[in-house]
Amino acid sequence: MHKAITPKDAYEMLKNNDAVLIDVREDDEFKGRHIPFAWSIPLSTIKKSDDILSLIGGKYVIFQCFKGGRGNTACAIFTEKCDTDCTVYNIEGGITAWEEEGLPIVGTPAKKGISIFRQVQIIMGFGIALLTLLGFTVSASFFVAAGLFAVALGTAGLTGWCGLALMLQKMPWNK
Repeated sequence: MHKAITPKDAYEMLKNNDAVLIDVREDDEFKGRHIPFAWSIPLSTIKKSDDILSLIGGKYVIFQCFKGGRGNTACAIFTEKCDTDCTVYNIEGGITAWEEEGLPIVGTPAKKGISIFRQVQIIMGFGIALLTLLGFTVSASFFVAAGLFAVALGTAGLTGWCGLALMLQKMPWNK
């Protein structure tokens, strides 16, 4: 079973060494800023991380992401892995709420811009939607292009390598 937890309550549990915090954001997000107590295990690898149970040593597990969505998904995946009835938590509002509460952060404060991870999602999502729409109205060959976008996105998810993200890192607005 998983429950929501406030940043302040999570902070108290972590300070008292009652819990383990797992940050499920991608590596570039974690490197930019993270909660001091956090272990970085991206959501894309949580399903493969069977050793998490052996590392927690009977402590509560708290998941955290940017705003809470990926943390909820990680809670559901982790709960399925538990042999016993375990309780896991997801920080309400993720690192965004943690930072708004004035709790400690390692790294630079949140940038006003959009993370590279989200930029990739926006470009790929709207790109596939546009190409699909054009496939219905202009030419069926746009469906092929939409399919290639989808394959690139799926490959990035499976391998962790994303050419679009590497290109976006070099853009002036991401410096």
